Amino acid sequence: MFVDQVKIYVKGGDGGNGMVAFRREKYVPKGGPAGGDGGKGGDVIFIVDEGLRTLMDFRYQRHFKATKGENGRSKSQHGKNAEDLVVKVPPGTVVKDDDTGEVIADLVRHGERAVIAKGGRGGRGNIRFATSRNPAPEIAENGEPGQERYIVLELKVLADVGLVGFPSVGKSTLLSIVSSARPKIAEYHFTTIVPNLGVVETEDGRSFVMADLPGLIEGAHQGAGLGLQFLRHIERTRVIVHVIDMGAVEGRDPYQDFLTINKELKEYNLRLTERPMMIAANKMDMPGAEENLEKFKEQLQEDIPIFPISAVTQSGIRELLFAIADTLENTPEFPLHHVEEDETINRVVYKHEKAEQDFIITRDSDGVFVLSGEKIEKLFKMTDFTHDESVRRFSRQLRGMGVDDALRERGAKDGDIVRLLDFEFEFIE
Repeated sequence: MFVDQVKIYVKGGDGGNGMVAFRREKYVPKGGPAGGDGGKGGDVIFIVDEGLRTLMDFRYQRHFKATKGENGRSKSQHGKNAEDLVVKVPPGTVVKDDDTGEVIADLVRHGERAVIAKGGRGGRGNIRFATSRNPAPEIAENGEPGQERYIVLELKVLADVGLVGFPSVGKSTLLSIVSSARPKIAEYHFTTIVPNLGVVETEDGRSFVMADLPGLIEGAHQGAGLGLQFLRHIERTRVIVHVIDMGAVEGRDPYQDFLTINKELKEYNLRLTERPMMIAANKMDMPGAEENLEKFKEQLQEDIPIFPISAVTQSGIRELLFAIADTLENTPEFPLHHVEEDETINRVVYKHEKAEQDFIITRDSDGVFVLSGEKIEKLFKMTDFTHDESVRRFSRQLRGMGVDDALRERGAKDGDIVRLLDFEFEFIE
């Protein structure tokens, strides 16, 4: 089964908690703090494995959680960092954030890796909070929560040559003749419902990967037929071979077919029109095909090479393959995101982003004030409420962020309830 789009959940490991501990050796009076930091949580890392061809494995496992870092220990011992969770994906996988639609990674080459969800840092132990004013603090942090997100994986088939055209023009037959691929062939539309790939070798030893992409029809870029589902696979191909039924077996005009498909490619992605294109005039063994070809050549305004072929009698196939191999030699790869090969990856890009609010105050129907926001929630999760000193530190941090003043502005009075995640506390003037 060919699976080329799937939605999954990933979560980096939480950091380990810091520890509150003190030295208790016999001959060390007033030993001081000795609570170690927690270990870092594991990252979720995707790595390309060229042995995989589809996203099938993700149909059965859709949740990927990295392990938590070890908690800090006494005697100033740092908790162990967690192992990263490595997930294998096929070459040609594009990873997108489901909420924002932003492309997180575009994984193409074997061994390429990308961190998809970062693990949280470990919480600091009380050894970190010692100062001259407070040499024996009872403060430790909980580990930072790992990053979690829903992501969409899209597979864009990595083929050098893409065969496009209306249903039943002979794309699958052509692929079955020139390679060892065995696609399903039958006399009805949309016989091919997944892209078929085959390795083609020419007589002079050159080879390339050819994909037979499912039939396009008018309106494909808006999702008609199987269009939108498979147009994405054409994005990767370096050469587009337009297979046209010159025998006009189904009564359509070959030139109109050509215009319709080209329009669909252009509507889907303007960059596709930059690819080198060839026309394979198929079914030349059919009566009337010669006249149709002459008429087609007269109507064609662009300078696109035409190769008359017959997949059944195998005439013209050799010339077509040689021409494809020649064109591929002079055509660079088209990356999804245009990055120069020699560009340094570590360049800094400054993007104007809206400043995130530290917190948001809303009011529930029961009159409770509700605090929310990524920064304040992370602060809450990293606070160890089992020690009074940590609680006092948390309230100081809230005051420093301006939460008290903002609540007063919203009309909070002495004794009102304020909720933050599952925690409720009283507002005290």
